[in-house]
Amino acid sequence: MVENKLIRNLMYTGLSEYEAKAYVALLGASPAGAYEVAKSSGIPTSKVYEVMARLEERGVAAQVERDGKSKYVPQPPEEFLRMRRHMMDTTLGELDTALQESSLSRETATIWNISDYDSLMEKAILMLDGAQSTLLLSLWALEAEELKPMLLSASKRGVKVATIHFGPAELKVGAVYVHPIQHTLFEEKGGRGLVIVADSKEALVGTVRGEVVADGAYSKNEGFVTMAEDYIRHDIYMMKVVSRFDPVLKQRFGPRYEKLRNVFTDEEIQ
Repeated sequence: MVENKLIRNLMYTGLSEYEAKAYVALLGASPAGAYEVAKSSGIPTSKVYEVMARLEERGVAAQVERDGKSKYVPQPPEEFLRMRRHMMDTTLGELDTALQESSLSRETATIWNISDYDSLMEKAILMLDGAQSTLLLSLWALEAEELKPMLLSASKRGVKVATIHFGPAELKVGAVYVHPIQHTLFEEKGGRGLVIVADSKEALVGTVRGEVVADGAYSKNEGFVTMAEDYIRHDIYMMKVVSRFDPVLKQRFGPRYEKLRNVFTDEEIQ
């Protein structure tokens, strides 16, 4: 039973079953000829010379001369383990990089649905904690308060933060642009919007109804991210205009910018 486990573990290091059995046989008695190895290990004699040649090629066994006959000695266990450990570490390192790249490729093409508030906020927190250069946000007071510690931390790391805030804002992180018609938008959409774009590489979009119900999506898909980023940026552009020309806009488009927000006509108040 112990020997079976030993053979199995050796196979995990890359040896074939016969190679593992031959190596164990050599560890038990060496120098040994190929026929002796076959006899003690159970390897068919028709296969043993091929097996020993592979072990020699791998450096797991070495051929020596004894009394004019060709014999084999095993690689010392400590050297075998050191070499195998190095090979495994190298292989796993390469796999880690390759699999991460493969996973990223699949992830960028996927848009993940989010159907509850906790999951939406958990993803938002992960994005804020992982941001390295920029954060663009569009949110309301409840979500702003919950995300405030992560936004402060990101800002301290040197991340540039710009936020569209619907309604009066207590948030003082980065550039904050207050959207003046939050009640109208809430009535139209039936909930609070939440949009986050981190580093122009990942985006979260959601609508919150109450404190437990949410519909949203997350992705690193380039088209999805670009759409979300453009949405926030154009809202910011608009808030800069509104903050400077609010009286004129209300006079020409209505107290809640009704004519301005009607994208199907290009009219002003007569």
